[in-house]
Amino acid sequence: MDKYAVFGHPIKHSKSPAIHQQFAKQCGDTLSYEAILAPLDGFQSSIEAFFSNGGCGANITLPFKEQAYALADTLTQRAKLAGAVNTLKRLEDGRLLGDNTDGAGLVKDLLDQGAQLNGARLLLLGAGGAARGCIYPLLCAGVKEIVIANRSVEKATILAKEFNSYGAVSSYALDDIPDERFDIVINSTSLSVSGQVPNIDAHLIAQCQFAYDMFYADETTSFLKWISQYNAKCKLVDGLGMLVGQAAEAYLLWRDTLPDTEVVYQVMREAS
Repeated sequence: MDKYAVFGHPIKHSKSPAIHQQFAKQCGDTLSYEAILAPLDGFQSSIEAFFSNGGCGANITLPFKEQAYALADTLTQRAKLAGAVNTLKRLEDGRLLGDNTDGAGLVKDLLDQGAQLNGARLLLLGAGGAARGCIYPLLCAGVKEIVIANRSVEKATILAKEFNSYGAVSSYALDDIPDERFDIVINSTSLSVSGQVPNIDAHLIAQCQFAYDMFYADETTSFLKWISQYNAKCKLVDGLGMLVGQAAEAYLLWRDTLPDTEVVYQVMREAS
């Protein structure tokens, strides 16, 4: 039986095993998929043991995506641009291929949820790994301009410079965002985990048509609740669909089959 797993720390909360078992059932595949808690100082040994024991592919979640990038023998273009790997595949010659499916999963969910990406002006909050992984896919999807806003403007500026050859990407501190109209706002920070919201002026999101929080929870996230207070017409979406979308991209990489994400998304939403 083909073996797959997701590695992280913590990992008990992961929905990936349930998602991939749904994919396997849908595609008529027989496989095993488990969640593995890797020690913070033992990720490499955990991965090597998994693949040495017949593992076919692995998903990587926090905090190991950069380590997975370093471990991969070869990288896809989107992994190189993201600077992180969330999917590993064992090739026939034993080498590990590293990919990053997060951005593709985000774009697919945005489109599935009705976001108009083509020609959009987008405000991206945060300049960490989550933001880095989605910038290129968003530009490829037709986003006209991305404004990166971060508490540390230096970090946002470095990120913007890496991608502005692919499209219009600029950077600002959270308290210095230009007073312009944004069509879409995406929160890539982890603030919703602790119930906080970004420190930006509310008028910046007053006319947004679409707000997306990469974090997901059983209840509306703090970021989306905050948006709703100042913009009642804005569509609010959390990151569950992104999780399902990136998982589907990983399944495609591993097994050359792209599952139907809509069905699995509904199952996972009802289970949450």
